[in-house]
Amino acid sequence: MADSFNFELVSPERLLLSASATEVVLPGSEGEMTVMANHAPTMTTIRPGILTVKDTSGAAQRFVVFGGFADILPSGCTVLAESALAVADFKKDALTSRVAQAKADLASATSDDAKTRIAQLISDLDSLSSLAA
Repeated sequence: MADSFNFELVSPERLLLSASATEVVLPGSEGEMTVMANHAPTMTTIRPGILTVKDTSGAAQRFVVFGGFADILPSGCTVLAESALAVADFKKDALTSRVAQAKADLASATSDDAKTRIAQLISDLDSLSSLAA
């Protein structure tokens, strides 16, 4: 059996999950990454995507996250999400609203850097459309 570590998923609204986990797969800004017990200390940004937590019983829980940070230590991982919710609670109208806002931001962006960042956000959001109910 894999070693376990403390995991917490926190959004500004509430603590979504605090559990003993064996594996967490998160959408890092440089690509998907897996966190396990005794991981090297790391701080990374999170892009919009799916975060999967496998607990000590082997059950997996999935959450949609919309950006934030992950603080990873050998003994645990804390994800501070800009916004997050369980996949089961993810609704199409909320995603449509986020995409519309991002497209409006893109239309008013003046720098190439901002345009690139917003275009990536739209792409990340579009990849979540198959999950929305």
